[in-house]
Amino acid sequence: MKIFTNPNYDFLRWRWHALALSAIVVAAGIAVLIARGGLPLGIDFSGGTIVVLRFESPVSEESVRNAVASIPGEKVVQKYGAADANEILVRLPQMGTEQGFNLEEGARQVLSLVERANVGKFEVLSTEVVGPVIGADLQRKGILATVASIIGITIYIALRFRFSFAVGAIAATFHDIFVTIAFLTFFGYELSLNVVAAILTITGYSVNDTIVIFDRVRENFRTMRRDSLAHIVNTSVNQTLGRTIITAGTTFLAVLALYLYGGEVLEGFAFTMLVGIVSGTYSTVFIASAIAIIMSGRKAAARVDSVPTSDNARGKKPARRAKA
Repeated sequence: MKIFTNPNYDFLRWRWHALALSAIVVAAGIAVLIARGGLPLGIDFSGGTIVVLRFESPVSEESVRNAVASIPGEKVVQKYGAADANEILVRLPQMGTEQGFNLEEGARQVLSLVERANVGKFEVLSTEVVGPVIGADLQRKGILATVASIIGITIYIALRFRFSFAVGAIAATFHDIFVTIAFLTFFGYELSLNVVAAILTITGYSVNDTIVIFDRVRENFRTMRRDSLAHIVNTSVNQTLGRTIITAGTTFLAVLALYLYGGEVLEGFAFTMLVGIVSGTYSTVFIASAIAIIMSGRKAAARVDSVPTSDNARGKKPARRAKA
């Protein structure tokens, strides 16, 4: 716990290294995303049928896959739930139109074919059917929700603090979203409504952490007017370090328990949250602060560059700009 006692770490010394590391991770994620043809969409967005079956005795995925082989389209048959639960998930692509009869036809075919193949006694745990129109509407609303949250956050920070801080916070938010999507791609997760909910949660979590530091920066401006912005920001990060680590650590442990024991349904949500918590804490310390300093430095440079014309006319030397 001594790391929380008057910490004085030079975080901003590594800001360019942090920006380079983030760029590498995001670029790698984009490369894998392109190579795989995009992030696979879950049934919430793509539409289709999911049937979860529980067998009385262990059944191999291959036997169930062979049983439903006659159904057209690319099917997914995989283990579901705990290893000893004897549960199998069967996912079918979208079949038919938006009419209720056609949408449920795939589920009926799965049950009929598995029963006819005599692979073992089973019961239906759940059936999920999403039509293409509903999937497209959910996809559109998910994008709008994400964009609206980012715009609202930008306006709030710009009004509450300063525009350069808003740019830093939004840059960190986009960083967290891109890094999270990159890791979802690396580990083969689908983009579902649960994942979108986790991304929106990450957005709020990351910005909240960033605002705590920026608020301390604003307070320190009143007592450290002669210090550079970089020194003030670094001091503020150190002053809030204990709060940042404790908050991130306790949240991480809670979500980790959800990931380990929450089951298949919440696995994607919990994984997204775990990546987002780590990325959000990292971006708060390194990315948001670094971007805010860079933007503030450019504004200061622009103001200084506009001074010599009037000062030289009066025979005065331009003021020297302090380094950030």
